Amino acid sequence: MDNSKIGQHISGQFNKELEDVRNKVLTMGGLVEQQIELAVTAFSTGDVEMAELVIKQDNQVDALEVAIDHECMQILALRQPAAFDLRLLITVIKIVNELERVGDLAERVAEMAIQLTSAESSSKRDQYYELEHMAELVQNMLHGALDVFARMNIEEVAIITSLDDNVDREYGSIIRQLITRMMEDPRNITRMLDVLWIARSLERIGDHACNICDHLVYMVKGEDVRHLTQAELEEKVKG
Repeated sequence: MDNSKIGQHISGQFNKELEDVRNKVLTMGGLVEQQIELAVTAFSTGDVEMAELVIKQDNQVDALEVAIDHECMQILALRQPAAFDLRLLITVIKIVNELERVGDLAERVAEMAIQLTSAESSSKRDQYYELEHMAELVQNMLHGALDVFARMNIEEVAIITSLDDNVDREYGSIIRQLITRMMEDPRNITRMLDVLWIARSLERIGDHACNICDHLVYMVKGEDVRHLTQAELEEKVKG
C-alpha cells in the first residue's frame, strides 16, 4: 500500500498502528467480497453448504468490525491525531460500518438462496441471469472502492459511483420481470418475493460501495461529498 499520504511520525509505533488498521480493513473487505461471491454462486448453483458458509462467515465480519473500531478509538484517545491521520481513522470507522452492512446483505442473499433451493429446480434458477449480471456489477464496485482505499488514490472514484446507475436500471428491470411472473401465476408470488429480496440486497451493496467512495474522498481531500450529484463529484475528484 502507498504510505506516502500518512505522515511520518516521531513515534514509529504510531505509524505501525495506522498501517495495522488499514490492513485489517482490507482483510475485512476481502472477507466481505468472498461472502458476496459465495452467496451469489450458492444462489446460481443451489449449493446449500456454500450458502451456510456465507452465513457462518458473518460472525468473522462482525468480529473484525468490533476489533477495528476498538483499535481506532484507542489511537484517537492515545495519539490525538490531526489532519490526514484523523480523517483516515474517521473514514476507517465509517468504512467498516459499510462493510459490516454489506456482509449482512450477503448473508441475506445466502438465506434466500437456501429457501429458493428447496423450492425450485436448477432450470428455474437459470432464468435469473440478469440477477447474476447485477451481482457482478456490485462486486466490481465494491472491489474498486477497496482498491481506492488500498492505493489512497481517488482518481477512480467517479467511475465506480457512475456504475450505480447501471445497477439501478438492472434492479428496475428485474422488478418488472418479477411482477410479470407473479401476475401470470399467483403460485409464483412467494418464490418471486425471495428473488426480489436478493435483488434488493444486491442493489443496496452497490449503494454501500458508493458510500465508501464518498468517505474516501473526504479522507483524501477533507471535503464532504455525500450529497453531491455525479457531475459535481467528478469535478471534486478532478480538482
